[in-house]
Amino acid sequence: MNKLTPFKNLVEAFGALPGIGDKSALKLAYYIVTSGSYDGIKLSHAIESAIEAISRCSICNNLSEDELCHICSDEFRDKNKICLVESAKDVITIEKLGQYDGLYYVLSDIDSFDLVHLRGALASIKEIIFAFAPSIASDTMMLYIESQLEDLNLKFTKIAQGVPTGISLDSVDTLSLARAIEDRVNI
Repeated sequence: MNKLTPFKNLVEAFGALPGIGDKSALKLAYYIVTSGSYDGIKLSHAIESAIEAISRCSICNNLSEDELCHICSDEFRDKNKICLVESAKDVITIEKLGQYDGLYYVLSDIDSFDLVHLRGALASIKEIIFAFAPSIASDTMMLYIESQLEDLNLKFTKIAQGVPTGISLDSVDTLSLARAIEDRVNI
């Protein structure tokens, strides 16, 4: 493979994506190059279209095609609660469940989130639900946000964490097991 620079560039481009290792990048590049031009052109148009059309909601930072995302502009959503998540992928995951009817706020970059912008999204909010992956950094972030918003007289909650269904206790990490025991409920 002394030449084939475009192929190498395609492998590198796939390899730069999260969750794609060297073997998967090679496999994807090979498929695109050998499957005929339709799949490759379709993929390139889909990527170009998504990059041009998708931006961030001006209120919640969720992915949107308009200034406001479909959730912020939905008049039937519960405007009293807001779920703070780490990424727009988390919104998609929670929405697939079909159980949560409130609003969201995507922190996007936890290291440099805008507290003033967050305050602006809390106009009629009575409850903030933290939906972060369990970690010491998440706990620290929750405590920080709670301390910065304590003047708003909000109820602060977080999603339950613990032992997943169908998993033996020896397969559960110690933090999750400790939280499950600490947050136990009556039966």
